[in-house]
Amino acid sequence: MKYTFLCLVLLVSIFNLHAETTPPYWGKTGHRVVGAIADNYLKSSTKRNIKKLLNYESLALASTYADEIKSDSRYNKFKTWHYLNMPLDGTYKTSNKNPEGDLVTGIAYCKDIITSENSSDADKAFYLKMLIHLIGDLHQPMHLGLEEDRGGNDFKLQWNYKDTNMHRVWDTQMIESFGMSFSELADNAAHLSKDDVKTIQGGTVVDWIDETHILTIAVYKSAEQGENLRGRYSYKYLNIAKSQLQKAGIRLATVLNDIL
Repeated sequence: MKYTFLCLVLLVSIFNLHAETTPPYWGKTGHRVVGAIADNYLKSSTKRNIKKLLNYESLALASTYADEIKSDSRYNKFKTWHYLNMPLDGTYKTSNKNPEGDLVTGIAYCKDIITSENSSDADKAFYLKMLIHLIGDLHQPMHLGLEEDRGGNDFKLQWNYKDTNMHRVWDTQMIESFGMSFSELADNAAHLSKDDVKTIQGGTVVDWIDETHILTIAVYKSAEQGENLRGRYSYKYLNIAKSQLQKAGIRLATVLNDIL
């Protein structure tokens, strides 16, 4: 009995440590929304090339792969690709760059591998899955957060009276509490005119970073440390999160149409 109790204590301690030190990302639902929306904007030739590389795996299913491999130490070098840290009054151009890489350099590397004639199909498939995920991460405001609070992971507050942080609220909790599946969210994305879509498709990855960072500033101002966020917060900000997912899907399709 004593041995069993000690094992349970150890397991709980490990779980709590993991919960405190492992930063969350757009939840599975969010990433799958991005993939499902992107599929609606792909050229027929792009779809064929993706099916060949991913062995008919959908963009929605492939979109979470980059998070799934984080538990494998062989892929530790890719962890810094999921985010970048910027001061609130800065831009990507003016911010200090992580020598281990960030969202911008990670996306560029993926594109280089996918378009290289010297890359194997296996490598192209791997970096395609990474690219699908990273374009989604780019549009989550807290992935461009402050270094000192680890992109909002140390911005402690409550979500419906349960302890959490600002990063997790925007990654998962606000979207999951809406109660719709990824396919329902994708199917019910806002109607956009052709001009709206064209505007979203324009610009570079760095332009998209700087645009998302405007929302990052707003998110930091949207609550106080320790505040309990509830339905009123969702009412005000959920549509912004859904819009970011839609932009990410459209832009993911734009990138894939360009390189595949």
